[in-house]
Amino acid sequence: MRRVIQFSTGNVGRHSLRAIIGRPDLELVGVHASSPSKIGRDASELCDWNEPTGVIATDDLDALIELRPDCVVYTALAETRPVDAIQQLSKILAAGIDVVGTSLVWMAAPRHAGDWVREPLEKACDAGGSSLYINGVDPGYSGDTLVHTALGLSTRVDSITVQEVFDYGNYDDAEFTGATMGFGKSEDDELSSLLLPGVVESLWGGQVRSLADGLGVTLDEVRQRVERWFTAERIECTMMTVQPGQMAAVRFATEGVVNGKPVITLEHVNRLTPVAAPDWDYPPDGHIGVHRVVVEGDPRVEINTHLSHPLLDPTDAACISTAARVVNAIDWVCNAPKGLLAAEDIPQAAIIKGLMWDQN
Repeated sequence: MRRVIQFSTGNVGRHSLRAIIGRPDLELVGVHASSPSKIGRDASELCDWNEPTGVIATDDLDALIELRPDCVVYTALAETRPVDAIQQLSKILAAGIDVVGTSLVWMAAPRHAGDWVREPLEKACDAGGSSLYINGVDPGYSGDTLVHTALGLSTRVDSITVQEVFDYGNYDDAEFTGATMGFGKSEDDELSSLLLPGVVESLWGGQVRSLADGLGVTLDEVRQRVERWFTAERIECTMMTVQPGQMAAVRFATEGVVNGKPVITLEHVNRLTPVAAPDWDYPPDGHIGVHRVVVEGDPRVEINTHLSHPLLDPTDAACISTAARVVNAIDWVCNAPKGLLAAEDIPQAAIIKGLMWDQN
């Protein structure tokens, strides 16, 4: 049994916490929380588990490290505070504790991450003899495991397009997702942080380069493109209320280019409610969201991944899947050699062990 600490209990963390509590092959020994409203509460209260665990949330990282867990599941928001996140992760790794995480998404393709993020984490792994694995759904699954599956069905490939096409209208995260993407901004406002020159490429470019390496393709360049859609009508949804003249949809992509032609494209098409950007792609069959891979080649391959849940919105279902990408890998990562790990390092058969457990 692996002794595990859950680090943060937000949109993704509450789902990984619930999985850790429920799985018989994992033992929850600690929970980190930063919000005063969560500190001092039983872990069960933070993920709607119906029995107390006796594990109380704290913001004391040193005390959690002293518990000597086998692994920390790090789901704290890192993209808006990367320096702090790197420091926290480095402290944990240097103490000899393995980490799986869903944030600091530059590390979804660690061999192509910038020196500023990769090097301190490499040094911490080396000092502690520990391992770090970062993944999720996008960046993550759609740009590695899903596209690898699609590519395995073709004998020759002309191009690859990986898409997230998702309606974020029911996603209650205006503070981060909404602000980062720029929903609700007017055309004359400053661009949101995500859409600034070079940012999209920095976040998804690693996976584009990783796919090119795997294919044996030399890219001439990796570039980004961004397009915004502004509504003429008021739009009300869970995310926010968008006034006329404000942005209600965005599409952006990172493209790997050969001879002036994009051959590897990782693209997002995100909107607030179906009325936004009616000329852009929609998920098939009336779904709210899809993660899609299209391989143009012999033969053409298209795989659409839909996530759903009997009680939760598909955006929450996507958060569960984001958590699953790392919780399911805990045992393998704990047995792995020290260092930075990528999805292609992990045999897919190794991450299904322990998945059939009784729901509380």
